Amino acid sequence: MKELEGKKAPAFSLPGSDGKKHSLKDYEGRTVILYFYPKDDTPGCTKEACGFRDNFAAMAGKAVVLGVSKDSLASHAKFIAKFKLPFVLLADQNMAVMQSYGAWGEKMMYGKPVVGTIRSTVVIGPDGTVLKQWSPVKNAEDHPAEVLEFLRTLES
Repeated sequence: MKELEGKKAPAFSLPGSDGKKHSLKDYEGRTVILYFYPKDDTPGCTKEACGFRDNFAAMAGKAVVLGVSKDSLASHAKFIAKFKLPFVLLADQNMAVMQSYGAWGEKMMYGKPVVGTIRSTVVIGPDGTVLKQWSPVKNAEDHPAEVLEFLRTLES
């Protein structure tokens, strides 16, 4: 896993579910939660996305939430509509951004090594530095609350 804490976050520019391009530089001066997940509308990814949705109001004043997977914008649109997700999902179909964040690579699945998306999250500070990295995320369902708790520590 790529260790990014304390380093400048890798730049990115990806198409978003809102029809716009999203780049890290668009968010200068703001805290960004960038969470990487394997696939729209699968059990673990749905629990994680719904956790970010359910914590969104508490996070909204503290950070921008962006989800990233290799799914298409059409897939993202269905996922957002089905679960009423209030944040943008980014399509990284060539996995370049996931690779730069250490979120694409070998992982264990059912006891066998496979190559794919490593569920992970980074919190990027207003100056573009990675403040916190979870890689891999241990529990998709509980993770959004863990991220919110981290955001609250930044305030104190």
